[in-house]
Amino acid sequence: MPHIKEYIPIVGQSIIDDLHLLAEKLKDKCVQHVNSTAVGGGVAEILNRMIPLLNELGVNTKWDVIKGGEQFFEVTKKFHNALHGRSETIEQNDFDIFLETSKRNIEEMNIYGDIVFIHDPQPIALVDKKTGNKWVWRCHIDVSNPDQKVWDFLMDFIVRYDAAVFSAPSFARRLPIPQFLIAPSIDPFSDKNKDLSLETINVVLEKYGIKQDKPIITQISRFDRLKDPIGVIEVYQQVKRYIDCQLILAGGVATDDPEGAKVLTEVQERAKKDADIHILLLPQNDIEVNALQRASTVIVQKSLKEGFGLTVSEALWKAKPVVASNVGGIPLQIKHKYSGLLCHSNQGAAFAIKQILHDPAYGQKLGENGKENIKNNFLITRHLRDYMLLFLMLYHHGNEVIYL
Repeated sequence: MPHIKEYIPIVGQSIIDDLHLLAEKLKDKCVQHVNSTAVGGGVAEILNRMIPLLNELGVNTKWDVIKGGEQFFEVTKKFHNALHGRSETIEQNDFDIFLETSKRNIEEMNIYGDIVFIHDPQPIALVDKKTGNKWVWRCHIDVSNPDQKVWDFLMDFIVRYDAAVFSAPSFARRLPIPQFLIAPSIDPFSDKNKDLSLETINVVLEKYGIKQDKPIITQISRFDRLKDPIGVIEVYQQVKRYIDCQLILAGGVATDDPEGAKVLTEVQERAKKDADIHILLLPQNDIEVNALQRASTVIVQKSLKEGFGLTVSEALWKAKPVVASNVGGIPLQIKHKYSGLLCHSNQGAAFAIKQILHDPAYGQKLGENGKENIKNNFLITRHLRDYMLLFLMLYHHGNEVIYL
């Protein structure tokens, strides 16, 4: 991990001074983060980078992970899909499984934080252990149009929190508790985002048999139906009719996502007849993800639903032109035709990619503008500031939506 002072050349001295000032006001508080997995997905990535920096700043910060079996994570995946508006058959038995596993976690988990920060629905029931401390529920997913039955079930827990945090204004819900709007972030010094030598990039491409003799279109994502990997293949096939190119679909499978392996198999089956489609399973190999993004001509994020889409920030930080769906938190990162191109369909995505491939200078300008936007709004230093302001504001009152 870099030290906090190493961010000064990127964000400026005043930003780091502000972080020290806020941290000083929190030196007597202990913050306890709880989520459902230590590896895979944006939440674990952010916590891995954020917690050491908070501790260096002087904010005592810990991280715990709940336990859950296969049935529990099958249910929470159903909840995840349903909260994104996808049709799911959810029965009373699913709620019973969720509550039974939650009961065991409530009995076994030690809650010690002055501020307990719960991430997403999986550990939401831990609020049963609330005493005189402050509790925050952080929702990382798009709940703009949730399945009402699942949302009503979760509301029984949410109303007992002191605050809720969402990633985008459109996700905010009518709640009797204060809501904070805080976007996620990336760390420019992480293995996934730091500068790489051309030699390192070439070694990764050689490892996977990827040549640079034609444009590379890439999507980096978990193998999840909501990331629409089959749709990405269809987009690539439309582009390839006009421009000879290749496609990389790369990513991992989160430990709390039982659907991942099945989706990966479907994608491999769909791609097996085309030697220019590279399906890569990269279990937590951030250097390789970084290298693939830097080697790409265009990066795609064709999500059907998206809480935020950190892969968009990652790509833009590398000054790459990005074509992404106009969903969830993605429009916060991309201003259409200025810092990337937004699309609403396979045809729209294919048209946008062809635009960039036909006009590399346009793609370069999109990437440059995108990097500047990420630098100003979506780096971890801004995220640290927002969270510390949130922690301080927990000791004030009010039910309004607060923009940080």
